Amino acid sequence: MPGKLKAKIVAGRHLPVMDRASDLTDAFVEVKFGNTTFKTDVCPKSLNPQWNSEWFKFEVDDEDLQDEPLQITVLDHDTYSANDAIGKVYIDIDPLLCSEAASVISGWFPIYDTIHGIRGEINVLVKVDLFNDLNRFRQSSCGVKFFCTTSIPRCYRVAMVHGFVEELVVNEDPEYQWIDRIRTPRASNEARQRLISLMSGELQRKIGLKVLEMGGNAVVGYLQCFDLEGESGLVVRAIGTACTLDKLSSGAAASINTHMHPNTAPASNACNSPSKDGKEPVFTEDLPSSSGPPTPFRALPTTSSSPPPFSPSKPCSRQSSSSDTDLSLTPKTGMGSGGSAGKEAGPLKTLLRQQTQTALEQREFPFFTLTSFPPGFLVHVGGVVSARSVKLLDRIHNPDEPETRDAWWEEIRQEIKSHAKALGCHAVVGYSESTSICEEVCILSASGTAAILNPRYMRDGCLDIGSSDHRLFEEPSPPSCGFCHIPYDELNMPFPAQLTYCYHCRRQKVPDVLFTTIDLPPEAAVTGQGCLIQARLCRLKKKAQGEVNATAISNLLPFMEYELHTQLMNKLKLRSMNALFGLRIQISVGENMLLGLASATGVYLTALPAPGGIQIAGKTPGDLSNEHHILAIQKRINDTIAKNKELYQINPPELTEEAVGSPIPEPRQRSRLFRSHSESSDELSELDLSHGKKDAFVLEIDDTDAVEDIHSLLTDAPTPTGFYSCNTEIMPGIYNWTSGLQMFTSVRVFRLSNANLTNQGLNKIFTDLCENLLKSLYFKLRSMIPCCLCHLNFTVAVPEEELIQVAVTAVAMTFDKDQSQEKPGDRAMTKGGSENEEQLQFPLELCAESTSANNQPSAKIPVSSSERCSPLPEGRSRSLRSTRSFGGSSVTVVKMTPLSFLPGTRIVKYLGIINMFFIRETTSLREEGGVSGFLHSFIAEVFAMVRAHVAALGGNAVVSYSMKECVFMENPNKNQAQCLINVSGDAVIFVRDTDQEATPAQMNTGQTCNSGTDGAT
Repeated sequence: MPGKLKAKIVAGRHLPVMDRASDLTDAFVEVKFGNTTFKTDVCPKSLNPQWNSEWFKFEVDDEDLQDEPLQITVLDHDTYSANDAIGKVYIDIDPLLCSEAASVISGWFPIYDTIHGIRGEINVLVKVDLFNDLNRFRQSSCGVKFFCTTSIPRCYRVAMVHGFVEELVVNEDPEYQWIDRIRTPRASNEARQRLISLMSGELQRKIGLKVLEMGGNAVVGYLQCFDLEGESGLVVRAIGTACTLDKLSSGAAASINTHMHPNTAPASNACNSPSKDGKEPVFTEDLPSSSGPPTPFRALPTTSSSPPPFSPSKPCSRQSSSSDTDLSLTPKTGMGSGGSAGKEAGPLKTLLRQQTQTALEQREFPFFTLTSFPPGFLVHVGGVVSARSVKLLDRIHNPDEPETRDAWWEEIRQEIKSHAKALGCHAVVGYSESTSICEEVCILSASGTAAILNPRYMRDGCLDIGSSDHRLFEEPSPPSCGFCHIPYDELNMPFPAQLTYCYHCRRQKVPDVLFTTIDLPPEAAVTGQGCLIQARLCRLKKKAQGEVNATAISNLLPFMEYELHTQLMNKLKLRSMNALFGLRIQISVGENMLLGLASATGVYLTALPAPGGIQIAGKTPGDLSNEHHILAIQKRINDTIAKNKELYQINPPELTEEAVGSPIPEPRQRSRLFRSHSESSDELSELDLSHGKKDAFVLEIDDTDAVEDIHSLLTDAPTPTGFYSCNTEIMPGIYNWTSGLQMFTSVRVFRLSNANLTNQGLNKIFTDLCENLLKSLYFKLRSMIPCCLCHLNFTVAVPEEELIQVAVTAVAMTFDKDQSQEKPGDRAMTKGGSENEEQLQFPLELCAESTSANNQPSAKIPVSSSERCSPLPEGRSRSLRSTRSFGGSSVTVVKMTPLSFLPGTRIVKYLGIINMFFIRETTSLREEGGVSGFLHSFIAEVFAMVRAHVAALGGNAVVSYSMKECVFMENPNKNQAQCLINVSGDAVIFVRDTDQEATPAQMNTGQTCNSGTDGAT
């Protein structure tokens, strides 16, 4: 047997009373793995049983170790009737299968019941002994590391990036099986939870097999999604970027310059060892001192002493397609928009680019789920490419043959690839996929940013010409503006656009505005601060079934996407900014409405031209023809733009002829351009929406709706003084982060009461819902000023006909406003310390809210899961992996953050991925505090269970945390509600920057004690 799993049940505590006669419990435990089950002895009449069982041993294949969770069930023994279930614990064994991760799982786990929630805790020890298996046909992928983070993990360097991996598995949903009619809700929920856990493990194993076949050992940017298709079935999907990662030793880590200036990209780090073996980028992170926001990485020379890992040329995908199929919507054009350093450089650089393009185009999908890259890795960014498709769900007849769902995604990805080629790009970065399902209709969405990657990072792109000539391949333009330069041919543009010369180097053309799905590149030159920009839209639709419903949705989608882009453009101009990063557009479908929400972080890139003002034009009959009215609106717009320039400190430096050394080319006069509404919305570029006069962006008033749109544009609630917000990891323009940090999750559910709603009324309700949610966060965090809400992730859904649900996760970070806000050079980007800890208002982490039909929110009380679910005493511990007294034992306080780093700290070890799915159901909704109380307690319990699993692995933090799924269903007439939540993240061990290196023993156990304070968790 390739593996032996050992489990030991130690003790339990705080169990519920199951025997009303004695107010005690006769508890015992069943330990199950696969088809084998062991039982402990019954511990009679105790709420804190001590079992101290022997080691239960399971001899299994390593394939089963990846697919199956260890299932621990706590029951109450009854002599004359069936044993009563207390709760269950599912333990993922996968972290123990990687030699670099945890060696033992040991700790207190909350006992969870899908009806009653957490019902006490159980202490468990789990170990795995793996035997060496050299079978080349084995079906396991033990040892492949998974990371949720969309940047290169700290304390690793990348030897090679292999590319895109995807997989999906399907099954019938137990919730909709015939047996559900006769079994209890608890049994149904547990069957569903177990199946999802099994499918998640199988999916991860299959992705790992593809990575091994490609020659890699890790998946970065791992995104897993659940499609609950109702009666049609259940689909679990995952995408990621396959890489070969090398662990940085502490000695190697110390030798790397940890505080390189973010504006510096050393030319000496070019690929100076040509290799014909692979076709992959080579880069490493310029860390490991993760003392702040993602700092630049740098390319390391590839020497002959370290041969490249094997990477087969055959693309690793279930369905192969011809690599030379030309799906471009425009004729192929040259990539020579980047200029040349000399007459000899032009042909060589062109050849190098062509080789790079060929290397990527030979892959079926040249996609990267990463959103952060090394300086110079992105040569040019073309813009956002997206595709959507409406499908009718059919029943999954054979779970072993998921061809139908595969073909759907294949179609979407091919469309994305064709859009990228139309933009003159050979890769798509910041790629993601999502679905929205209502009844039998499913909307599939995919988006990314078309880009050209630097040939220096492509191994077969380095020509064998001697290192002295590598200067020929360097980009002549400064690194801070190169990625803004257009990748497409100016004479054969795929869409009408207005181009100007770059305001930084004055050599290449740049667009008026740039939309991307990635984080702001570290080398980018930014003026002032950024801000969160949101576009919100609701559209009513008639109730329909089948193909009629799908057709109606398909007809609405292009116009919704166009209007969302128009709103984004208007709000960007109103804030006097010219670029969006981290763009995420969601379109959610309900029975009688469609919701659209677009979120992005607006910035002013100095390389792009300054946006003109907004000019109101047009007259309509009636009172709108009043010229005074239009002038009043125009004045409000001009005042708002001026106020925003001051608020965000946007003062672009003036360029003179002396500064650039040559006369500044005059941009051509812009002409008003129009597009046919019949053109595909997927081909709409952000640039289309910015046409108008040279000095202004024209908004035309032609009906009452247009006036309402302009009023809504001006009534966007301004961010309170001292607050900033963005949906990227780091707020552009702020660098002096402190250690004050608070993560939170908030959910609002709004029930519509008026059956005669119009689109305008629905838009106002939705906008107010989002605005009020943000206002409540600003109010609760007011004691943290100056403060920035980073990584704001909004998720909207229409779970039922009259319900609108908005969920948001984010992290509040403090910064030092007294320090200079320039990009740091040799000094640390964050300062460790505890002076801000005492200023935190409370350890805020979640706030679940329910809003009634009269728009009066119920009571909102922020509660930390560590305080609510684990009754820990007040006061803060002074050790990083702090422990607090709890029933004679100690509990590790685990930090949680959606960022890939913790300010003022250094991640020393990754312990594995956390991917958990929970179901909670109640038949006493009013007694639990209504929707607000139910959601609040459930999210707190989810936090507690995540923390317990991380602590059992020896970790002290979860980074890149996200709540990917939150499905809430309510039946107020029957006093019932159900909620499904899926969370994920990376379990890590971190130490303070001021501490010495962690010893190997500390890294193995997580015992990293030091003088730092416990951040606000």
